[in-house]
Amino acid sequence: MVGLTFLGIIALIVLFVASKSFKIVGQAEVMVVERLGRFHRVARSGLNILLPFIDSPRTIDVRYFESDVTGVKRVTAGHTSRIDLREQVLNFPSQPVITKDNVTIDIDAVIYYRVADPQKATYSVQNLPYALETLTRTTLRNIVGEMELDATLGSRDVINKRMREVIEEASIGWGVDVTRVELQAIEPPRDIQQSMELQMRAERERRATVTNAEAGKRAAILEAEGVRESQVRRAEGEKDAAILRADGLATARLAMATAEAEAIRKIASALPEGQAAMYLLGMKYLEALPTLAQGKNTTIFLPAEAAGVMGAIGGLRELVNRAGVPGHSPSETKPQAAEEPRKLT
Repeated sequence: MVGLTFLGIIALIVLFVASKSFKIVGQAEVMVVERLGRFHRVARSGLNILLPFIDSPRTIDVRYFESDVTGVKRVTAGHTSRIDLREQVLNFPSQPVITKDNVTIDIDAVIYYRVADPQKATYSVQNLPYALETLTRTTLRNIVGEMELDATLGSRDVINKRMREVIEEASIGWGVDVTRVELQAIEPPRDIQQSMELQMRAERERRATVTNAEAGKRAAILEAEGVRESQVRRAEGEKDAAILRADGLATARLAMATAEAEAIRKIASALPEGQAAMYLLGMKYLEALPTLAQGKNTTIFLPAEAAGVMGAIGGLRELVNRAGVPGHSPSETKPQAAEEPRKLT
């Protein structure tokens, strides 16, 4: 029994020494190894052999930001000997910040960082997550304190860029590479939010009024342009129509004049020489008599000089017969001459 007990103790000692001597480090993880309390080396991923009771891994502080089932956020702190080389997210509760115009707002920020030098991250700072959180809070207060509320709400990119530059410059000595800094939420006080909502509503109404006015103006301009265009087109159409009518009338008058000239030439060739004018005058006179005699109780007095005209009319038949117009004979022509005025009813 004593031998078995001794063997059991030996086995336990061997297992304990083996657990202290062999360390397996995961992918994208490292472990800082100290020898007799001083930095010795950085154990990379894979199997690493340590001297028991001489070499020991160094632990660092870590912080986790979690939310429970009720949605309440809380921070969990702990210690670990494994340093994660992947990009990590450090989120912390929102903090009150006072702007330049003395408005207190709550800002929720998040920082993305990556451990670039495990040795510096272990020995250059006592608590890396808390140091980054404190640095982010102070930097955020300094930046927002120089800006007014409206500028703060509309300048997230500017704030993110300035915070990243300041935090990255300060954390270089900690072996940390800050990749991004983001503002998740900016919450002004309730009364400020109500004022902003009223202002936003008024601004939207103003924009709607301006848009409607511009639309009405544009519609009026388009309508006026349409009326002007229609009037121009109508005037051009009337002008073209007038030109066409004038061309038609000119062509018709030219054709009538040509026909009348041809008729006069034929009449002149059919009548004796010098009698064409007398013939035409008599025809115009006869054509005008029905027009003059229109209407009831119309009385026309012809002067004594009209006897010559009447005689000329009476001689028309003789002229025609002489020209050889069929259906007429010289004996039927009886020229008349009146010495006194005649009355036609």
